[in-house]
Amino acid sequence: MDTDFWLQRWQQGQTGFHQSRVMPLLEKHWAGLRVPVPGRVLIPLAGKSLDVAWLAAQGHDVLAVEISPMAVDQFFQEHGLHPEVRQTPEGTIHEVGHIQYLCGDVLKLSAATLATIDGCYDRAALIALTPELRRRYVERVYHRLPEGCRTLLLTLDYPQQEMQGPPFAVPDDEVVEHFEGRWRIERLETRDILDKEPKFAARGLTRLETSVYRLTAR
Repeated sequence: MDTDFWLQRWQQGQTGFHQSRVMPLLEKHWAGLRVPVPGRVLIPLAGKSLDVAWLAAQGHDVLAVEISPMAVDQFFQEHGLHPEVRQTPEGTIHEVGHIQYLCGDVLKLSAATLATIDGCYDRAALIALTPELRRRYVERVYHRLPEGCRTLLLTLDYPQQEMQGPPFAVPDDEVVEHFEGRWRIERLETRDILDKEPKFAARGLTRLETSVYRLTAR
């Protein structure tokens, strides 16, 4: 991944992608995935998302992966948590309760680690990557997750020529291209959200939709 780009965004406080509440679409659709409890849930490119703590509160063992040490530190500071820290070949693990934060590159997760995953929540990873990196990400992460693994995937779609990402447009046909065959794909809903995202309208977008998918590895 373009590590320097994301590290710089955090260092400069350019984190408009961070939400100050739990994602409502996660709250609405997660139970429908029926990920076992305390099944292990992967959150790639987690930032300091409140969704991490929410999933842990559901009883899951959460593995959040984030490249920025600043984001990881801020998550634990803002939640008043004091994790144990240890070094691993994949990066630095910060662990407390049901939460493990791995400060490292999600593309470098080992096959052994990915084999332990029961569920995945992808709100900000696929849409954060360029087309070339999206292909690598799907191959290196999704295609090595075990049979039966269930993913809640959120995407954005808009006329790509109207705005330079990230976030990038990932239309439905690209989702099918990436996942068809290895994963069963179910689109749960699509919403027009441009009127709720004035910052994107200000950047020139004339259309903005979010879609929610349930993916099941087979």
